[in-house]
Amino acid sequence: MKRKLAAMFVIFMLMLQLTPSISHADELTGLTLEKEVREMVSMGIIKGYSDGKIYPKADVSRGDFAAFLARTMNLSPEVPVFTDVNPYSAIAGEIGAIQKSGIMKGTLDGKFMPLKLMTREEMAVTASRAINYLGITVNANDIVLTDESLFASTEGVSAAKTVFAAGIMNGMKVDPTRTIITFDPAGLSKRDQVAAVLSRFIAFRAKHEIPEVEPEPPSIPQPPAPPAADPEKFQLAVVENKAMKLLDKKYNTYAEAVKAFTASPIAEGIYKGKEMLRVRSGMAFAQGPLGKVTIIYSSPSFGTQLTYIEAGREMGVLEYAENYVKVQVADTVGYVKHEEIDFMPVSISNSKDYYVANSNNELLHYEFNYLRRSYGGSYIIGSAPSFMKVGTPYYSRDGVNYLDGAGKVAGTYHPYFQFQSIRSKTEYTAEEIDAFILRILAEKERTGQARYAGASVKSKLIGLGSHIKAIEEQHRVNGLFILAAAMHESDFGMSSNALQKNNLYGITVFDSTPGAGQVYATPQRSIEAFVLMYINLEYGLPEGKRAKGAVPGNKTVGFNVSYASDPTWGAKIAGHMWRTDVAMGGKDAYRYRLAMTNITTSLNVRTLPVVSSDTLLFSFSPRDLGRSGKSGYPVAIVEQQKGADGYIWYKVFADSVTKDANGEHIEFGWIRGDFLTELNTR
Repeated sequence: MKRKLAAMFVIFMLMLQLTPSISHADELTGLTLEKEVREMVSMGIIKGYSDGKIYPKADVSRGDFAAFLARTMNLSPEVPVFTDVNPYSAIAGEIGAIQKSGIMKGTLDGKFMPLKLMTREEMAVTASRAINYLGITVNANDIVLTDESLFASTEGVSAAKTVFAAGIMNGMKVDPTRTIITFDPAGLSKRDQVAAVLSRFIAFRAKHEIPEVEPEPPSIPQPPAPPAADPEKFQLAVVENKAMKLLDKKYNTYAEAVKAFTASPIAEGIYKGKEMLRVRSGMAFAQGPLGKVTIIYSSPSFGTQLTYIEAGREMGVLEYAENYVKVQVADTVGYVKHEEIDFMPVSISNSKDYYVANSNNELLHYEFNYLRRSYGGSYIIGSAPSFMKVGTPYYSRDGVNYLDGAGKVAGTYHPYFQFQSIRSKTEYTAEEIDAFILRILAEKERTGQARYAGASVKSKLIGLGSHIKAIEEQHRVNGLFILAAAMHESDFGMSSNALQKNNLYGITVFDSTPGAGQVYATPQRSIEAFVLMYINLEYGLPEGKRAKGAVPGNKTVGFNVSYASDPTWGAKIAGHMWRTDVAMGGKDAYRYRLAMTNITTSLNVRTLPVVSSDTLLFSFSPRDLGRSGKSGYPVAIVEQQKGADGYIWYKVFADSVTKDANGEHIEFGWIRGDFLTELNTR
């Protein structure tokens, strides 16, 4: 035990000496516990949220504290067996480690309750058990608790005395003799206060450890420096110590390097200079740096852009060549320049995006960023497809076609709101929308996160229900979609662009200039710009220059192709729509059958189920159907009937915004049934 404790102490001291300070001036500067928070952040014990911020005044859940303490104690990750802990979550291994150590336990029915906020009593019990785990004894016989009757257990009473005597947790009130304290067992602690507790725990542990004298290790000859990369030559590389290392031999041509690579039993990659051209087994990703996008082109000549993707996000490789890489993004097949793509061999990391159905029958997507080498968290897309088993990971390039862990086809599934036409109308009234907005803002405010402070009165979403419904009626853009896009892009109306510029949709905000953005007089003007200048002009109309279908979509179909570099923007919008619909009563989901056009040539949509020059409403442009051959234009079916020509015709929401002779919108069009393929939305 002493040897283990000594090793942990040495590691801790090295981390303090070698880890550079991390600046979080906007959040941490001036905090009473600033030093402790910075210390825990620099050690990797407390990490930021998906937006990179620490939120020092946010409450701490049981799951969070388990992760913090497991990192503090350097416990090895374990698979948790609690029924309410997703084994694929970012902190599952740390919860499992704490469970195995016995420091934290679950309920009698096998639950851990990771989202339950941690009380001071629970924190004291956990810290006291950690002290016992280290084999350290603390004398707390002289401590008196003035609020002992408020504790939930006798263990809590004993633990509070122990951690106070150890100097790990303080009382809310302490007499001058430091023997009589008021502890406040039901109180909650913020992240900065927990950082202080962990810092004191580390100091307490170090004070009680007795370093052992280790024999000096024998001198080990240092390996020679790796060869310098020649910008005009090709070299093979191997994986060594979780990094790529160039081999000495150089090749004059790519063909020679490929031949040697194919014959080598150890080579994992091919380089030209410092640019990696090929990997034996691994994932490809947008090279970055962060803030720079990777463009996917239609041909190896890099002439026409098909779509683009944010830095660090994965792509599927279909072909390697000296001057390009052929890739798949969603269902789109295209070509990428070598300087805009990089690779991660599986021998370095096998982490990647995955999907899982949780116990509530919800489909979760866990995103991995290869530049950050970390999961950015998860989000809910909608209900889980019927073919998925709860808790089992599935993999998909496009969020539509899914493979199991063995690489076998599991099923095809189109999340409803991701592929529902935005020309449909929401069933919810302006009053219902306004009430929901206030409810969700109150929920955000209760999280205690700094970015949602005062959300229920400050958010730029408040009171927009009537304007959303008016825009829906006038311009044929679904009100639930308008709201969901605003919630996503403006962080529920609380982003700096929303608060300072009334910009709810990230308009003219780019990955490289996140602080930029168009200024609007009111949030209502922002909605109008989003609908009139973008959705109805460039993205949603069949003749729009970025038209790929009037749905949120992905990187092959819909607005996501060109509106956002995030390849899962459409899925996240769909998730907002789904959660909003569930919260308001489930009136919108699955109201229509969804289908996809299935031809590559132009397709006429008619006012009646009759082929004639008088019935032409608009035409879908020719398009590539993607690698699957099934990614056409999505439509929502209202009804069907047999035409005079003997074919089944489908009445669908029209992507166009056309008015008849009376000035009324022509809401529907007709498409012959053999030109459509119905989608599985369940």
